Amino acid sequence: MTTALTRDQVLALAPDSASAKAAGGLLGDGQWPSLGVDGEALWGECKGSGARPYQTQVDLSALVTRCSCPSRKFPCKHALALLLMHAQGQPRLATPSAPPAWVSEWLASRRDKAAKKEHAAEQPPADPQKAAATAAKREAARWKRIEDGSVELQRWMADQFRHGLARFGEAQRKDGAAMAARMVDAQATGLAQRLGEALDALAGGRHEEAIERFGLLQLMIDGVARRGTLTPPRLADLRSALGWPHDRDEVLASGEAITDHWLVLGQQVQSDDERLSERRIWLRGRDSGRHALLLDYAYQGRGWEGAWSNGCSYPASLRFYPGSVPLRAIAGEQGSGVAQAWPVVDADEAIDQASRALAGNPWLPAVPMLLAEATPLRQDEQWLLHTRAGTFPLRADMANGWSLLAFSGGHPLQLMGEWDGRRLHVLAARASTGATWALETRA
Repeated sequence: MTTALTRDQVLALAPDSASAKAAGGLLGDGQWPSLGVDGEALWGECKGSGARPYQTQVDLSALVTRCSCPSRKFPCKHALALLLMHAQGQPRLATPSAPPAWVSEWLASRRDKAAKKEHAAEQPPADPQKAAATAAKREAARWKRIEDGSVELQRWMADQFRHGLARFGEAQRKDGAAMAARMVDAQATGLAQRLGEALDALAGGRHEEAIERFGLLQLMIDGVARRGTLTPPRLADLRSALGWPHDRDEVLASGEAITDHWLVLGQQVQSDDERLSERRIWLRGRDSGRHALLLDYAYQGRGWEGAWSNGCSYPASLRFYPGSVPLRAIAGEQGSGVAQAWPVVDADEAIDQASRALAGNPWLPAVPMLLAEATPLRQDEQWLLHTRAGTFPLRADMANGWSLLAFSGGHPLQLMGEWDGRRLHVLAARASTGATWALETRA
């Protein structure tokens, strides 16, 4: 890469407006004890709250960033500031220099991994029949472990109902946690997660929700026992619900392909682990009207695959994972993004769309919902969303809830969020003035 990005192109990489604003406050020369550039990378050390400056670096060939700061946003504000200084012609980044060891080691590691990947691609293919037989054997063994685990879970659930859920206490919770760990051992992490959610509902006194979650668990257990009779899309639903991932290469090779202009409705970056972050991006096809979910993971500060900005539409071809209600997809090469207005969807239509999706696959963790007119409010210590079709409960932390309420000023907004059948998690909003709001991700 021989030329710097423009300022607008750099800001388009920002995960949210807060990161872009914070980056603008880090452009002072005195905040960077060291800066450097060569044909491969940008690097710099930025003063932070600790004694040691943060080490920030950018691979210019792939626009992948890395920083020693604790932020879980990618790129972080330090990497954005470094790119902004390069774009604006910072004099200390005008002359190439030799990179320090921490930059050279990172670049060498990236080159080594790329070489290994290329070498693996060049290896002669294995015997197809032998590979297929080995894969079938592994799959049968996993199904057997899952089936044994699900039978044990069904027996445990029957015991809980026979003794009565009203007696649920600390002893039953510990017993349930042990059962969830048993499901992980059985390679059915989806069963473990859903059991944990049912236990949390019981512990919180939400008995109706707990019974519903146990019902979905029983439905999964029945599906495991009857998997030989399920259609391919329904079997794909079950596998996903069990936490059994589909092979990415198979999806790229044979998944349903849709080429369209994809509008970014909203996105969220979150992390339950200091080393691993997840990015969820919801798209809507301009011509197809299809919704799509891009789900990416970044490990230890590595960059994301592709830059997707809220409110922009990108020409791209997506490959969809199998299922009764295909939502998750993998994006191929994308074109340049242009601003595009959201489609207008009234509350009744939005509810019908979400209901059909959840009826088609009851194990979906969430479905996208786009509302044309909705007003957020705070009532009885709860976040709510008022629409013409009724009032929705909202899932929001205090900071984002008050931020959205302040943004609305008590007026209706266009909103986009994830609906899990109980509450709406708002990811983005637009005011009638054209102003936009995005969920603030906090590390």
